[in-house]
Amino acid sequence: MLRFYREAAANCPDELTVFAALVHAPDGSGMKVAGMLVCHTDPDRADADLAPFLEWGPPAMVEVGPMPYPVMNTLLDAGYPAGALNYWLSSFTTGISDELIDTVVQRFESVPSPMSAILFEHFHGEVTRIDPSAAAVPHREEGWNLLLPSEWMDPADTARNIQWTKDTYAAVTEQLRNARWLNYLGDDQADDAIRAAYGPNYDRLREVKRSYDPNNVFHLNHNITP
Repeated sequence: MLRFYREAAANCPDELTVFAALVHAPDGSGMKVAGMLVCHTDPDRADADLAPFLEWGPPAMVEVGPMPYPVMNTLLDAGYPAGALNYWLSSFTTGISDELIDTVVQRFESVPSPMSAILFEHFHGEVTRIDPSAAAVPHREEGWNLLLPSEWMDPADTARNIQWTKDTYAAVTEQLRNARWLNYLGDDQADDAIRAAYGPNYDRLREVKRSYDPNNVFHLNHNITP
């Protein structure tokens, strides 16, 4: 499925975004499954643009149809219950090579929590047509972000889940770019991760910080120090 996704997503129009994920079945059985998450913003074109994804298979389940944005934006809420523990790592990839696919599939076999997943997020469309220096976030290349959202409920499982996430990230390091998505940085991320999030804009943002917040009052974030 990931090999199909790699080719099919590359041809998506602006109105269609498709993510791919290795997840667990939503019935609580713990069965590992591969899935694609789709979002199309033009009802008149959705059927035609989604056809290649809906026809690939045979799928275990298909739940695709029109819905209001507020509903779409809450679809995953049940998967993040109160009290859940999280440790996430991510980076933009150099592509989705066969080697990367084989590695993430192999790593997912040993995932310790049925709440954890491995996602490929496709970046394309208008966001990639903005000059990297026009805003704080510089990552404007078409491609994919790899996300490892690890989640578990029992504090006794914390060390095992964090170690799996770190080991999985290390296993794919050669397939990653030095480019990070700021939303996914963990609280323990070092300065080099923050630099990777802002890339060539980091030094300019540091000058802004020195001008407007030289005492670093606003520091409870992924901080750019003055």
